[in-house]
Amino acid sequence: MPADKSERLAQARRVLTIESSAVSQLASRLDDAFEAACQLCLNCRGRIVVTGMGKSGHVAGKIAATLASTGSPAFFLHPGEASHGDLGMITTDDVVLAISYSGETQEVLTILPLIKRLGTPLISMTGKPDSTLATRGDVHLNVAVSEEACPLNLAPTASTTATLAMGDALAVALLDSRDFTAEDFARSHPGGSLGKRLLLPVEDIMHRGADAPIVRIDAPLPDALLEMTRKGLGLTTVVAANGELAGIFTDGDLRRLLENQYDLRTLTIADAMTRGGYSITADALAAEAVRLMQQHKINALPVVDDHRKVIGALNVHDLFRAGVM
Repeated sequence: MPADKSERLAQARRVLTIESSAVSQLASRLDDAFEAACQLCLNCRGRIVVTGMGKSGHVAGKIAATLASTGSPAFFLHPGEASHGDLGMITTDDVVLAISYSGETQEVLTILPLIKRLGTPLISMTGKPDSTLATRGDVHLNVAVSEEACPLNLAPTASTTATLAMGDALAVALLDSRDFTAEDFARSHPGGSLGKRLLLPVEDIMHRGADAPIVRIDAPLPDALLEMTRKGLGLTTVVAANGELAGIFTDGDLRRLLENQYDLRTLTIADAMTRGGYSITADALAAEAVRLMQQHKINALPVVDDHRKVIGALNVHDLFRAGVM
C-alpha cells in the first residue's frame, strides 16, 4: 500500500536525521590526514583536479566549483573521458582529488597509473579506508557512513552528503588559509546578487546633474518642497553658496513641521532642514550605502565629493533596483 502523508513525513525526518548524523561523525574523525590534504592543495602551483564517477561525479563537480569560487583554482575531470584523451588536462603542477565511496570505481582506478607516473599528488576521498583508491592516495580522507538514508541501504544518500560536506570543509579551510575575502568571492561572482552588493559603486546608481535634488540654503521652504517632489527621492539636499552640503530636508522633517503646525509659507529651508546629516561619496560601494541606511534608519543619502560638495543622491529604491538589497 502506498505511503500516506504521515508516513512520508516520518520517512523524510528519518532521512534528515541519518544524513545529519553522518555529517556530524565526520567532525570527530578529522585528523592529520585532513591537514595533509590542505597542505597539498596550498602548495599546488597548478589546479586541483577533482574526479569521480556517477553520483560521486556529481558531488565532485560541485566540490570543484566550490573550490574554484573560494580561491582554490579547480576543475572537474570526468574519469571516463580522461581515458580517452582528457588526461592531458592533468600536469605535474596539479593535485588530483579522486572521489569514490567504494574506492573501487573502475573508471577512476584506470587513470591512477598515469597520475602516479606524472608524480601528481593524489588525495583520495572514500568510505573504505582499505580500498584500492584509499591505499594508493598520498592522503586519504575517510567519508564512511554507518548507513545510507535509503531504506534499502543502497542508493547513495548519506554517503554523498558526507562527501559533499567534506569537500566543503576542505574548501573553507583553504579559503581561510589564503585570507580569501568577501571581495575576492564577489570578483568571481560578478553577475550574482553578492557580486553586485560587494562591487557596485554608488556612482553607478546615484541620481546626478538635473536629476539630483539640490536647493540653496537661502531658498524658501516651498521651493524646497517642490524640488523634493519633482525629484522623487524623499529628500532634497541643502547646499551652501560654495556647493558644500549644509544639510538635508526629508519627508520626516516635513511631517514634524506639520505636526507642530508651522506655517510652511513663512519658513526658509535653513529653518526646517536637518543640519549636517549623513552622506556618502561616489566611489564608495553601494553596500556601504546600505549599511548607513540600515544603521541610521534612513531612506536616502546625499552623494558628495572629497570637498563635501553635493554631486548627487540616492535612496533605498535605487539600491533595491540595483539588486544590492
